[in-house]
Amino acid sequence: MASFRELLQQAKSAIDEVDTAAGEQLLAEGYVLLDVREPDEYEQGAIPGSIHIPRGQLESNIENRIPDRDTRIVVMCAGGVRSAFAVQTLQQLGYANAVSMDGGFNKWKDEGRDWKRPQTLTPDQRNRYQRHLLVPEIGEEGQLTLLDSKVLLLGAGGLGSPAALYLAAAGVGTLGIIDMDVVDESNLQRQILHNLDRIGERKVDSAKKTLTGLNPDVDVVTYDTRLGADNIIDIIDGYDVVIDGTDNFPSRYLLNDASVKLGIPVVHGSIFRFEGQITVFDPRHGPTYRDMLPEAPPAEFAPSCAEAGVLGVLPGIVGSIQALEALKLLLDIGDPLRGRLIAFDALEMSFREFKLRVDPDNEVTWENRDRIEITELDGLCMPSFTSS
Repeated sequence: MASFRELLQQAKSAIDEVDTAAGEQLLAEGYVLLDVREPDEYEQGAIPGSIHIPRGQLESNIENRIPDRDTRIVVMCAGGVRSAFAVQTLQQLGYANAVSMDGGFNKWKDEGRDWKRPQTLTPDQRNRYQRHLLVPEIGEEGQLTLLDSKVLLLGAGGLGSPAALYLAAAGVGTLGIIDMDVVDESNLQRQILHNLDRIGERKVDSAKKTLTGLNPDVDVVTYDTRLGADNIIDIIDGYDVVIDGTDNFPSRYLLNDASVKLGIPVVHGSIFRFEGQITVFDPRHGPTYRDMLPEAPPAEFAPSCAEAGVLGVLPGIVGSIQALEALKLLLDIGDPLRGRLIAFDALEMSFREFKLRVDPDNEVTWENRDRIEITELDGLCMPSFTSS
């Protein structure tokens, strides 16, 4: 039987090794750094941009984390032993372009090369988000991204309620909520953020109680104010995604123009009786609200839910899809609804997809962002530009 030293010698003779200086050069050339140390070692310090898979989990996780077997990989451990065995394993799995970094992280650190103490989940967070951690497209890196993300919800009503609950449960670190209304008993048929004990309370206060009670990781920022041209830029600036739960056209056009000016994607949702619509307006990557609807229809053709009614569960479905689209945008996974509108009919239980295209006559665009002037749109909802 071979000894450990003999096995190590056999492994090193069958793989390519580089020193830390050559490893740093390979990373600069586009190689991926794979760190195979244990979690407690990784938490004490790591090289920025590295992919962390403990050596004992390499075989089961590598295909999910690095699916392309032609990827050029530098493998690192603490000193160069586990990384040598890891490269040998990678070769057996079909990863032909992997090299081991001799000396590992310890030598890298001693030589004064770039490293930092990575942000990691606490034990409580690992337990709370363990179902996310099992999903390859999310994992610990994705969960940390969510905890560092900021989403603004326009409205704490029918659409904002389910969206906020699921985003808070998912661990989105900052949730902003803007609403200037109070909880009314008629809201409770669909607005699940609130309850009977909250009737008469400000909706933003009621929402904050519910969300912080669900997940203390989430910082809930409230805006008990009317959204207008005088404050919308200040409110939405700094958020990664906006969830549109508004129910009137002036607010939607106002949001569109501000989001286009700042380049912030908007997850749009609307509901009517048994029907709902969802799409993503991302000003940097596709059509926006003004491309879909250059001008608002007459009021008699667009009654609100207060006038026409809505099935209570419908906003739960639409708002949940809005939360899903927001998470996809934050994690940069899947195919968000950019340029696509989903129409849902609850009576038929059908989903239909419609293509949205950029309107060549629309001047409220990301390219024209410096010329966009945010104004109240209570009249014809026409775009406004500066003279420059």
